[in-house]
Amino acid sequence: MKPPTIRDVADRAGVSKSLVSLVLRGSGQVRQEKRDAVLRAVRELGYRPNAAARSLSEQRTLPHSRLRSRGGTPMVGVLLNDLRNPWYVDLLDGLNSLLHDNGLHMLLADARLNRRAGHDLTGPFLDFGVDGLVVVGTLPDLGVLGTVAERIPVVVAGAREPELPGVDVVAGDDEAGARQVTEHLLGLGHRRIAHIAGYGAVGELRRRSFEATMRAHGAEALVEAGDMTEEGGYRTTVRLLSRPDRPTAVFAVNDISSVGALSAAEELGLRVPRDLSVTGYDNTSIARLRHVWLTTVDTAPHEIGRRAARCLLDRFERPGTATRTQLAVPTLEVRGTTAAPPDLTG
Repeated sequence: MKPPTIRDVADRAGVSKSLVSLVLRGSGQVRQEKRDAVLRAVRELGYRPNAAARSLSEQRTLPHSRLRSRGGTPMVGVLLNDLRNPWYVDLLDGLNSLLHDNGLHMLLADARLNRRAGHDLTGPFLDFGVDGLVVVGTLPDLGVLGTVAERIPVVVAGAREPELPGVDVVAGDDEAGARQVTEHLLGLGHRRIAHIAGYGAVGELRRRSFEATMRAHGAEALVEAGDMTEEGGYRTTVRLLSRPDRPTAVFAVNDISSVGALSAAEELGLRVPRDLSVTGYDNTSIARLRHVWLTTVDTAPHEIGRRAARCLLDRFERPGTATRTQLAVPTLEVRGTTAAPPDLTG
């Protein structure tokens, strides 16, 4: 269903398009009864002005279709799965740099806080009249985005959820990254490798790739469910290291979980990497701290952010184009938390 247009509002209110424009701009030159009729039509139709689309129609001759607002600031809503995850900082930097260059501003919200309060995740953005929406990370119910995409351009960044009509996806190649880190541990001589798994499509892809790589090398895959938090990584690692056949290496689904794994190893009197190798995923600022110096997978979050912004700008210019999925190439960063297992080093 197409979103209502300014012409639809004018027809419903029985006025001209130019008068609707005056009302929406807050002009004092409109009689109160006409203003009330227009605002009533806006509410009944669910009409929301699109500043970015308006700017593009007014600036068609610009070489790069840069977005500039007349009578309003073009705004992009950004909904994050969890503001506590440092991986999002680099992604937002890449996203904002390109949006800013094109005259767009970000309106940021934390989905975790909204879920806990029982709030609608996307409705406030539409009520605010944003021109596009970028969803960063895995949300519990992305199905609603298909409906939102009928109104405004929508891009999912950093998540690999099922394809939705009109919703572009930009993420890392999780299967390739998990394969790289698992092969690194196997190459060091580890055979008892445990994976602290995550949730959502990203967690599933990383887990499946770990299991497939272990099978391909004739090794048994040990998987423990986690919640992608530091505390969850700590608790899961304590359970793993309490096994009689405890693993010699732990591959955590993200860097935050791996910090919990490092804490658990230290508490149990194990030295990393002499007694236990630990790897993370995402190459966040945490992994690069000198006292952590974590072996991890760089997922190119800055590039993912810029690609997501480019997808959004493309949809402003060419609405209705085919849905795209773009995957950034991951790279393994070997640092100080991995080494050969104890039975090989003596």
